[in-house]
Amino acid sequence: MTSLLDPLVTGLINGNAYALIALGLSLIFGVADLVNFAHGSVFAFGAMLGWYFAAVLHWPLPVAMLGVIVCTALLGVVIERVAVRPLARAPRIAPLLSTVAVALILDRASQLIFTPETQLFPNLLPRAAWQLGDIRISVTDLAMLGVTLTSLLLLWFFLAHTRLGRALRATAQDRDAALQMGVNAGGLEALAFAISSALAGIGGVLVGMYYRNVDPSMGFAAGIEGFAAATLGGLGNLPGAVVGGLLLGVIESYGVTWFGGSTRGMIAFGVLVLVLWLRPGGLFGSPNAGFTEPMTGTFFGRGRPVTLKRWQLAAIVAFAFVVLPLVANAYVLRVATIVAIFAILGVSLTLVAGTAGLMSIGQAGFFAIGAYTSALLVKYQAWPFWLALPAAGLLSAICAAVLISPVLKLRGHYAAIVTLGLGAIVTAAILNLPSITNGPLGVTAIPPPSVFSFVIVTPRDYYWLAMALLAIAIVVVSALQRSHLGRAWRAIREDEVAAQASGVTVASYKSLAFAIGAFVAGVAGSLLAHQYMYLNPEIFGVDISVLALTMVVLGGMSNIAGTILGAIVLVGGPELFRPLHDVRILAYGLLLLLLIRYRPQGLWIYR
Repeated sequence: MTSLLDPLVTGLINGNAYALIALGLSLIFGVADLVNFAHGSVFAFGAMLGWYFAAVLHWPLPVAMLGVIVCTALLGVVIERVAVRPLARAPRIAPLLSTVAVALILDRASQLIFTPETQLFPNLLPRAAWQLGDIRISVTDLAMLGVTLTSLLLLWFFLAHTRLGRALRATAQDRDAALQMGVNAGGLEALAFAISSALAGIGGVLVGMYYRNVDPSMGFAAGIEGFAAATLGGLGNLPGAVVGGLLLGVIESYGVTWFGGSTRGMIAFGVLVLVLWLRPGGLFGSPNAGFTEPMTGTFFGRGRPVTLKRWQLAAIVAFAFVVLPLVANAYVLRVATIVAIFAILGVSLTLVAGTAGLMSIGQAGFFAIGAYTSALLVKYQAWPFWLALPAAGLLSAICAAVLISPVLKLRGHYAAIVTLGLGAIVTAAILNLPSITNGPLGVTAIPPPSVFSFVIVTPRDYYWLAMALLAIAIVVVSALQRSHLGRAWRAIREDEVAAQASGVTVASYKSLAFAIGAFVAGVAGSLLAHQYMYLNPEIFGVDISVLALTMVVLGGMSNIAGTILGAIVLVGGPELFRPLHDVRILAYGLLLLLLIRYRPQGLWIYR
């Protein structure tokens, strides 16, 4: 019995931190109708601040905690003022992507400020512990519980017994009615961001104290766990967030006990997707949540289009296919090959997000499936590359159709969260299937590609292969955009409800868009595997999905030529200018944030 109680106690302790993260997410969702994808990054930043205050400045725990609360609360206000408030009248997808950009900026800035290394969080509490049978309860456990309960009680008192708290609750329940009553909704949104960010900062310090290790990259996993907890309890429901956090902590603790520590992330991702599939409203939310909030369209804007004459387009094609491979050195050709591969990945997302209006923040998962499929078939099964390449795309397409099918009815924020979770599940599965993928060790010595007995070895041959496949992807996706399928996808993008009323089978067309996009992404992954000749799950992190999304936004969403321009700028630029490599991810985030704010139609509107 005591052996079964140990994971329960551990889960409840960890669940405290998840509850704090979920509370912040639910508070912002209720007030601003927004899923804040930067929330996990605020959590990680708070953890690093706590380490800095305690380990470097040697502040006592109460002072360090107060410093973290103040700094993260101010950070929340800055996020609301810079990334959310200017987009109040924009389509709802714009502030969502804006918080994705802020997450990238915060993560990279934290690495530059605190270094990327894992830091040892100092022990600020007595090491005393009490043994109750086989259960060990330490001072740290009790402190975490005490801090969490105190935070929850203070938040409850503020919301229930203060004027501002009641106004905040009124705004969350009915924003329009609150505005008519004279409530300053903008100021309350800033307050909600401040409170939620302070709660995330407290959670970061608690996790640092408990695990004794912190690093700037811990925010993504914490954000997913917060999403899972908030969704489990009911996104926007504050009591549900607490219950969801505690339940997730217990589920995760038992899963780690039975299946090993490497499954922690996969459990959280699985809970997230499973809840959204079976009951999107969570335990305490509305059963219809996720189905009544369409996020139609992208955020196309008006702008002066760029018009290319036929001879100009022919000159660009001739330069790319003939001149560059003849005059460029090996290094430039390798960089150009990587640009072409990521351009194919961007083209896949152009179809999904641009044409069909289906926001995907998990395209890296299908990129990874294609890469591993091709590498494993060629290396271990002796398949020829020209067969492994379409097989990689086909398996990616099948996985996309299967994984996305249970949640095709979800809309808005819920759909975006699902794609993030699905991409993370794929990379977590690769990590946890060592018998197939070699797990964290990766796949090495991947053979070079060969096309009908011609082995591709030189950088020039790799470049021509990548460019040929990019050209095929462009032709296929362009044809699909102009076809009956493309018209149906655009109808779904512009108004899903109207499209369904006109007889469009929305779920089928969505599934097809994801499958075709995943096929193209899988082909790009196959090329990447044989170009790198080495694969590791870390290659396919969420930053790759955001990179693809940034390329598409930079190019104008459904604009293939603009997406290729985005690949040249975002992939080729940092590679050619090595001094900028360390701030590449920071540049992606800043560029995405600026584009959404000032140029949502993209830099290049081709006509």
